[in-house]
Amino acid sequence: MVKNPLKSHIPDHIFRFLVENNLIKEKGVRDFKIRQRFKQLKKQYATNHAVEILQDEYPYLQYETIRKIIYQKTKLRSPEYFYLF
Repeated sequence: MVKNPLKSHIPDHIFRFLVENNLIKEKGVRDFKIRQRFKQLKKQYATNHAVEILQDEYPYLQYETIRKIIYQKTKLRSPEYFYLF
C-alpha cells in the first residue's frame, strides 16, 4: 500500500479509498510533494540549489519541469487537482 503523502490534509482511510478506486492523480500527489519539499529546502538553500536538489531526488524530471511544478498557478493547487472527477 502506498504511504499517504497528504496525511496533513486527508486521513489515511480516505487516501486509501481514493487510491483503491483510482480517484487520485499520482502526478498531482507527486507535484504536491515536490512543492512541499521545495518549501523546506528554501529555508536552507538558494532557489537554484533547492531545484538542483529536487532534480537529484527526481532524476527523471528536467530542471525546467521542476521549476514549472514549483511555480504553477494557484488554481492548479486546489484540492480538485488531485482527483480525476
